[in-house]
Amino acid sequence: MTRGKTSFPTRRASAERNRDKILAAAKAAFADGDTAISMAEVARRAGVGMATLYRNFPGRPELLEALYADEVDAVCDAAVIEDGQTPGEALIIWLRQQFDFISNKRLIVSELLAHTSQGGVPSRRAQALDAGRPLLASAQQAHEIREDLTLEQIFDMIIAIAKIPGSQDHLDPIIQTMLDGLRPQAGNTTAG
Repeated sequence: MTRGKTSFPTRRASAERNRDKILAAAKAAFADGDTAISMAEVARRAGVGMATLYRNFPGRPELLEALYADEVDAVCDAAVIEDGQTPGEALIIWLRQQFDFISNKRLIVSELLAHTSQGGVPSRRAQALDAGRPLLASAQQAHEIREDLTLEQIFDMIIAIAKIPGSQDHLDPIIQTMLDGLRPQAGNTTAG
C-alpha cells in the first residue's frame, strides 16, 4: 500500500463505527426524554465532528428514521427461543419487548411526524409481524399460548395498552394481565 493512502475497508469500518456511535448517542438522548436535542449535541455525545454527522445523516429526519429502523430491527432480531426457554416463555418475553419498544418510541415517532413532509412515519409493523409469527406458531403448537388469537390481534392489544396515559408503574400490571391472558385456560388449549 502506498504511504499516505488509506485502504477502503478501513474507511468503511471507520464509517460504520461512526454511524453506530451517532445512533447510540441519539438513542441515549431519546431514552433520557430529551426531544430537544440538537444535531450538534448528538455529534458531541457521539464524539464525532459535524461533517461526519451530516455525511451519515444529512438532516434530523434521516437520523430519526435510521434510529427508528435500528430499534425495530433489534426488536425483530430478538424473536428467538433461547436455550432453556419454552416457546411460550420466549413469545411472552418478546411481546414484552414489543410493548417496551412501543411505549418508548413515542418521542421518536412524534419527532418524525414533526419533520416528515409526507406527514407519516414508515410502518414497520409487517416486519415485526413477520419476525414474530414463527414464535407464535411454535408457542401455539406447544399449547402454551391460546390458538384463537393472531399476532395482529395481540399487537393491537399491546398498542392499545401502550396508548394509555400513565407511568410505567401504572402500565406494567395492565400489560402483564394481557400477557397472562394469552395462556390457555386449564384444560382448554383453544380458549375459544
